[in-house]
Amino acid sequence: MPTRFGSLSRAVLPENWQQSGFGLYIHWPFCAAKCPYCDFNSHVSARIDQSRWRDAYIREIARAAELTEGRVLSTVFFGGGTPSLMDGETVQAILDEVRRSWPVSNDIEITLEANPTSVDAARFGAYREAGVNRLSMGIQALNNDDLRLLGRLHSVEEAFSAFKIARATFSRVSFDLIYARQNQTLADWGSELRRALDLAVDHLSLYQLTIEEGTAFGDRYSAGKLRGLPNDDLAADMFEATQRITESYGFHAYETSNHARSGEESRHNLIYWRYGDYLGIGPGAHGRLSFGPTRQATEAFREPGKWLAAVSEHRRPEHPVQHLSQDDILAEMLLMGLRLREGVPVARYLPLANEEIINNINELVEDGLLVLAAETLTVSDEGRPLLNTILRKILGA
Repeated sequence: MPTRFGSLSRAVLPENWQQSGFGLYIHWPFCAAKCPYCDFNSHVSARIDQSRWRDAYIREIARAAELTEGRVLSTVFFGGGTPSLMDGETVQAILDEVRRSWPVSNDIEITLEANPTSVDAARFGAYREAGVNRLSMGIQALNNDDLRLLGRLHSVEEAFSAFKIARATFSRVSFDLIYARQNQTLADWGSELRRALDLAVDHLSLYQLTIEEGTAFGDRYSAGKLRGLPNDDLAADMFEATQRITESYGFHAYETSNHARSGEESRHNLIYWRYGDYLGIGPGAHGRLSFGPTRQATEAFREPGKWLAAVSEHRRPEHPVQHLSQDDILAEMLLMGLRLREGVPVARYLPLANEEIINNINELVEDGLLVLAAETLTVSDEGRPLLNTILRKILGA
């Protein structure tokens, strides 16, 4: 097996959506409340005209289908915001239009994100009848005090009740937890994680709390009012414990923050990480589409009213399409793909890499932070906690 790259010339890498997948992301921008750590494009609104929004999504799906005719759709993901605030008939109408617009794979994965406070059996039943076959729940903590600190509207008891309804309705259920929270100890997190794994879920998304600019937590942190956050050493210990404990329960870390039983990985998110093609529809949604050797990036208007008005007036509700350079493509491919345990296929990124990047990769291989095999480049176990540093080193940023 080779351990180093030699010299090579640059070339255009054609994108093959059939190899890496083609998915659709639907963004529902509304929430019951804005969480203080959240920097997603979510908005609290007293009144939502679901009929008007339903018509807008249908119109945008039809437009997008004209650009991607002939592709087979393998996943749909309703994200937000809180998509479980959508009426069942809204989800039904959207998925009916999806099926009219593209051929879909026989085992299409259709995921919807839900919060415990917006769960009831009838609503979930309507989603299932519409075609949703996977649910992703935003539980975030199994401690009532921490749920309040995180701005969540549900209790642990309500989360368990909602999870029970979800498991009775859908064949596949995932939920999210946040760790490295204020005043959380390593023992606290280990106990909480084992409690989550004892629920016999299929998939867990486990994220370290990050403080983002423009959020309520970001403002408090800048003012010196967000106390009790773990230092770097404790956060690293929590990351290590997360990998060890989940593995002991049979949940492999197929991505930096995502753990699943074999066969239960999120196929939609794998399209992102494997740098496949996907459409983004809804306020603030992003997309990546390949046409032969070229790759385009799309970004919809973030403000819900602006997006809805544009669609209603038969205007494109997005910024001008960006045509990605080879350097852009390589950077995105490595930023996404090296998060995966499986790594990045050498054949996909090598034709895009210049001599400096090749040398940087070779140095990281020699340092034991990257592993170069015959067909893939992966991050080693020692390098995984240092992923952001590794990416900066590779790209010279």
